[in-house]
Amino acid sequence: MSNLSSPPKLRTRKPTGIIPWPVILIEGEEKAGKSHTAAAFTGSEKTGQAYWLELGEETAEEYINVPGADYELIEHNGSYRDILGQIEAVHAEAVRAARAKEKPVVLVIDSVSNLWRMLVNWTQVRAQRSLTGRKKLEADPDAEIKPTMNLWNDAGERWARVMYLVRTMPGIVILLARGKEVTALDDRGEPIPRAKATDWRVEGHKSLAYDATVWVRLRREVDPQIVGARSLKFTVPRSAKKPMHVADFTIEHLVFGLMGCSIHNQPKVTPELTGDLAQVWDPKVKAAAESGVEALKKLWWDAEKESGLDREELAIIRHAIERKAAELSNPKKLDDPTSDAARLRAAAAQVRDEADTSPEFDAAA
Repeated sequence: MSNLSSPPKLRTRKPTGIIPWPVILIEGEEKAGKSHTAAAFTGSEKTGQAYWLELGEETAEEYINVPGADYELIEHNGSYRDILGQIEAVHAEAVRAARAKEKPVVLVIDSVSNLWRMLVNWTQVRAQRSLTGRKKLEADPDAEIKPTMNLWNDAGERWARVMYLVRTMPGIVILLARGKEVTALDDRGEPIPRAKATDWRVEGHKSLAYDATVWVRLRREVDPQIVGARSLKFTVPRSAKKPMHVADFTIEHLVFGLMGCSIHNQPKVTPELTGDLAQVWDPKVKAAAESGVEALKKLWWDAEKESGLDREELAIIRHAIERKAAELSNPKKLDDPTSDAARLRAAAAQVRDEADTSPEFDAAA
């Protein structure tokens, strides 16, 4: 059966030529000045509010004293969900600032190496508590537990969520990472038996360099190096063994000098990629549920009036709203003492009570 409906109307426009705000990867040896360089940039007169997301490092409190530093320290509870939520909040603020034609928001993440390490540890723990992992550990507490591909895919997906926000943020993002020289390995993972055969390794997900607009390396006894850049304003040698040396490197000169970015030319805000529009409504439903049934009712009618939603997407949104409304309207169902949720809450309460009365807990407090 042929499709008689007319095809969608093509929407195009001429490119503006505006240079987008960069994602800057700064990696290198310990004590090479990565955090110091980032802190010095946060007070630039050419940028707006700067935010510092500290992950497993202990420099942000002190480095506000670096000459020129001016940033707000983001608070989080250490969990992936809270960290992601705070990055989403900065992303939303950057979008607001860009639409208002304000100076670009700056986000420093120190460090993405620790972000990936957190996800690696999470993956390892999940492998250990799996049925197969538990059986192996029961037989041998020192057994090696290798995470399966589905677990690594989950970790990669969590990393991708963060990097998507980073890449689409209409502001300047500085990613700090650890880098070091390591022994070169062959295709089988064996050390190459040549004297002084070395490679350089950046600690993080394998896609980290792809996510960055500019890749900078800092070493203690070498001038700062630009390893790679996606720019039409300057050229970096293609050979990784011959990076571009910059004696008096600053992030401000990199962004507004070498790259040619301008506060007078705001790049267009990148639209969010999503499999369907119902996915975009999920956080709206959760937020409305926190305000109560009336807020959910209002959201129902907002979805009804929303243009662009197809039948399937609208049905998904309605179902999510109805489910949340039912949860709020029938709290007794949730308080059923025989339910799995109730048993879990009771077990958690018992653990807390035992911890409160234990000598070790009191000593730690």
